[in-house]
Amino acid sequence: MEVPKIKIFDEKDKILRVKSKKVSFPIDKDTKDLINKAITYLKLSQDEKIAEECNLRAGMGLAFIQMGIPKRIFVIANKNEDEKTFEEHIVINPEIISQSEELIYVGEGEGCLSINRPVDGIVPRHARVTVKYFDIDGNEQQIRVREDIAIAFQHEIDHLNGILFIDYIDPKNPYKNKNKMREI
Repeated sequence: MEVPKIKIFDEKDKILRVKSKKVSFPIDKDTKDLINKAITYLKLSQDEKIAEECNLRAGMGLAFIQMGIPKRIFVIANKNEDEKTFEEHIVINPEIISQSEELIYVGEGEGCLSINRPVDGIVPRHARVTVKYFDIDGNEQQIRVREDIAIAFQHEIDHLNGILFIDYIDPKNPYKNKNKMREI
């Protein structure tokens, strides 16, 4: 399988700070093609051999704004425990409708395909979120996600609002309130 040619913008690009616009239906062919390319890219980036050969950083989520397109769309492809299959999500016009009080953070630190440098610090995220969104066919959906998938959803929704994970890290105290959250 060939790695799709996708340009992922870096944190220095102002486009990442743009708030993405709602998508109307039906979705055009070019947008559907880009959704499929993004999912394929994410899957291949999680294959160690392909990632090394093609110089890809592993990623599990990608928002359209990261590709320079200010549409409220993101995709997630998360490798399952069997190491062969993926949990895939195509999320259009998402809205968080509820969230847990419990906060969690990624122990080794959150990462992003648009942040090409090491970042110390923790990002507080809700352990569980319920998200209302539309699928690729324009059908309204609702999903309750938890743990690492909940973090990915919140991370990608932030992208759609022009927010990067580094915005949550206090530069003077990057591990602030760590004791009030659970590490995953």
